[in-house]
Parts: sequence; structure tokens; C-alpha cells
Amino acid sequence: MIDMDPLLLVVVIAGAVCAFCWIASLITKDTSWVDRIWSIAPVVYVWVFAIAAITDEADAVRLVVMAVLVTAWGARLTFNFARKGGYTGMEDYRWAVLRGRMKPWQFQLFNLFFIVLYQNALLVLISLPAYVAWLNPTPFGMWDAVFAALFAAFLVGETVADQQQWDFHQEKAKAGGHLEPGFLTTGVFAWSRHPNFFFEQAQWWAFYAIGAVAAGEWLNPSIVGAALLTVLFIGSTLFTESLTAAKYPAYAGYRKSTSMLVPLPPRWQGARTRAQAS
Repeated sequence: MIDMDPLLLVVVIAGAVCAFCWIASLITKDTSWVDRIWSIAPVVYVWVFAIAAITDEADAVRLVVMAVLVTAWGARLTFNFARKGGYTGMEDYRWAVLRGRMKPWQFQLFNLFFIVLYQNALLVLISLPAYVAWLNPTPFGMWDAVFAALFAAFLVGETVADQQQWDFHQEKAKAGGHLEPGFLTTGVFAWSRHPNFFFEQAQWWAFYAIGAVAAGEWLNPSIVGAALLTVLFIGSTLFTESLTAAKYPAYAGYRKSTSMLVPLPPRWQGARTRAQAS
């Protein structure tokens, strides 16, 4: 491996990725290139830190575990994105909506600064707990195992949520594009309107915790990645819900009965139980 700080190497790779995504978006007039590398770039970044630890002949167990976990995350997300047609030139429908609401020059600034630069920077930031682990090559311990197990559990949760959503949309397609009430409300979606979003964020908080274990401090600067990811998801979720609510009148009732992100018992069930008891 090149004798350089692995963080510098990650920044160089990220810069190249940014240039590719921006140029490709201009040539193809398709702004979903960051979406296509979203599940790949963090895997590369974390393995850069893991290989650096191995090359340094440091205790690399923690970093290899972190790299394997992120690889599993990336493989699952890549598969789910691919089967929905994400690599066939299909642009995220939300970008099309925003493009229609902005002047061309405004959207191009949004494309460069938010879609390309901000989101690629975020992919680096969520990987930085691995850099913290590289800086602190302490032995893999019990808390590492706990948070690694949590990461794996959240990964399973997201897999289940995405599969249920995929099955619903397959049934919806078979029904001619309409299946009451128009959106999924059963399975894990009876507990959260966006369980896949919740599990996605939770994985990166567990990942941050592994880095914090290495540092011996529960609070360190690499928390910025997980925090900004949560902010991004909340904003994206609110925007997505505004589009869904405008399309499906029944969504207002679903909002009232079901938690937005954190899986919680459906509120209508509690209300129905109290009504039956009275």
C-alpha cells in the first residue's frame, strides 16, 4: 500500500468520485449517479482503513470486522437498488420533482453542491469511525462485539423491510398499478412508516459506536457523519411523505396511526383496545 495517511487516500478517491458523478450528470442529464455509488464508496473507504491497519501490522481485528459489516451493508443495498432498476438509467423521481420546481441554473447549483459534493462528503464522514479505529488500534473487546451484533441486527431489519416493500410493489404491479390503500401498511410497516430508513440510520450509529469503543470516548468528532446522515434522512423523509400524501388521501390516517421512523406499536390499536374496554 502507498505510504500515506489512509484518510488522505480516502479524500483523493472521494474527489475522483465527485468529479465522475458531476461530469456524468452533465453528460447524461441524469442526477442519480451519487445514488448509484452510495452503496459502494463507503465499502471502499472502510477497506482503505482496514488494509492500512493490516499493512501497519497493528491489531486489525476491529477494522476487519468493521469492513466486513460495511461490505455486507453495501452488498444488500446494491442488490436492492439493482433489482429496482437503479443501474439501468432510472433517475430518482424526487430529483425530477425538484428539477421541475427550479430554474435550470438553480437546479445545476443544487446538483453540484448538494447532490454531488455534500452527499459524497457525507459518504466519507460516515466512514470516519474506521479512521478513529485506525488511530486507536486497541484490542477487539466485548463492546465491539455488542455493537457489531447490533449493526448486523439492524441490517437484518432493513433487509426484511425492503423485501416486504418489494413484495408489495410486485403485487401492486400485478394489480394494474393500484393496490389499496396505495402504500404498504402491514408487516414492519405497521410499526413504522419508514422502517428501512430507521434501520439504515441505526446501522451507522452502531458503526460510530464501534469507533468510539476504539477511541475510549463515547463522543468524538466522527459522530458528525451519523448525525448528518440522520438530518439528511429526516429531510428526505419529510419530502417523500409530502409527495405520497398528495397522491394518496389515506396517507393522512396512516401518519396519525404509525410512527414515522422508530418502530413503535401502532397507535390505532391502543385506541381500539380502549374503545372496546369502555
